[in-house]
Amino acid sequence: MRIAVLGGGHGAYAATADLAEQGHETILWRRDGTALQPVIDSGTIRLTDADGTRDVAVGATADIGEAVRGADLILMPGPAQAQTDIARAMAPHLNDGQAILMPPGSFGTWLVSKILKEAGCTGALMFGESGTLPYLTRKQQDGSIAIITRATRLPTGVFPYAKADAAFPVFEAAYPAIEWLTDGLDGALMNAGPVIHPPLILMNAGPIQHFEHWDIHNEGTQPAIRSVTDALDNERIAVREAFGYGAPHFPLADHYDPARAEWMYGNAAHDRLVVSSKWRENLDLHTHRYMREDVQIGLSFLVSCGRAAGVETPVASGLLAIAGGILGEDLYATGRTLESVGLGGRNVGELRQIMRDGTA
Repeated sequence: MRIAVLGGGHGAYAATADLAEQGHETILWRRDGTALQPVIDSGTIRLTDADGTRDVAVGATADIGEAVRGADLILMPGPAQAQTDIARAMAPHLNDGQAILMPPGSFGTWLVSKILKEAGCTGALMFGESGTLPYLTRKQQDGSIAIITRATRLPTGVFPYAKADAAFPVFEAAYPAIEWLTDGLDGALMNAGPVIHPPLILMNAGPIQHFEHWDIHNEGTQPAIRSVTDALDNERIAVREAFGYGAPHFPLADHYDPARAEWMYGNAAHDRLVVSSKWRENLDLHTHRYMREDVQIGLSFLVSCGRAAGVETPVASGLLAIAGGILGEDLYATGRTLESVGLGGRNVGELRQIMRDGTA
């Protein structure tokens, strides 16, 4: 299968190398051609995982048209903030029947579809949205990629859901770990990032800004913070249920307790994450994706869905307000909400209908 991977982050490099090693024809595109040049020149990405370190042959280009034309699957694992620009850039080059997967997407299934249509794209496309990135992974200083673990369960929804039978086999050809959800909103409300990261960065804000390195997943994960995480996750699940989405809901508590049901990265994934030194990174609370993607976009979206479904979300709303205090911004107003993506004022039934048919 021909797969175009769009982005320059951890997930994009990991997916390009991993999927190429599985036998797919992969091509990596990123906007920063200078940063991509080493991959273009070498035709490889150096991959390190449990099997060791090796160079994997891949394609690479700074021309998005070259990347997406003829691709069976277009993978967009980058931050949600980049989706608008990428969608506009690829709009002239897409063809009928192509599948676009955003793992995760922060409701990108709807937003990217909307932007593509506004940009004049008339292709009949299929969109997928997963609950997490398929990898726990980090790029290294030399541009190589380290994969700590791969997703063993990857819950994914399709937009429009009417195309699920055509879309899921394409997604599964790349990621057999995919588990079928229903529509794109189902997938968006499975996103783990806005549950795990906001309590970790906001309740560890002091140590993060004081110490040179502070591992939020190790010394930063304490019982009080875990209690807030569980309360936030319970709000997410309550919103899912109010929209009629059933179990499994993949509660984050399963990630922390290997005795519970297998979570998205398998049992003991949290232990592997803590042992790895790759997560001791600098966390600028004004710019880091945990704040700009998981709080500003992810929590605002969850709160807006709660309002639409008549579900109170005091923990999500409170964390969003605290983050707004840190940044000096109204993060609900600047975030990604049902209102901001053109779906304000719709009730649950209307939103589910739109998710099924693909038209508002």
